[in-house]
Amino acid sequence: MTVDSSHTQETSFYIAVVLFESSSTTNDRPLYEECFILIQANSLEEAREKALLYSRQQECSYQNQYNDTITWTCKQIIDVNSVLYDDFSNVTEIYARHFRNYAAYCQFEPLLSGEEL
Repeated sequence: MTVDSSHTQETSFYIAVVLFESSSTTNDRPLYEECFILIQANSLEEAREKALLYSRQQECSYQNQYNDTITWTCKQIIDVNSVLYDDFSNVTEIYARHFRNYAAYCQFEPLLSGEEL
């Protein structure tokens, strides 16, 4: 039996950047979570489909210790793209993002100011 290799696709790794939103019945400030998801797929289109499926599967609601209902929803898939380098050695850069306004980034990123989540 022979296999026609012209129809097989080599899988590659992709990174999906997904934004989740957490809301509460107490009307507190919403909390957002930006996730970087490593996906193995045969194409960029398949990676996008897998990112959407994974993101929808992560949506949930639960009661916290104060009896508030916490709801996590996928707000948006920000980006899906090939990893920068497919060689996962000791240290490998997998995603890079660029921005122009550092002050806005500092306000956006609570870990820079030491704010607790």
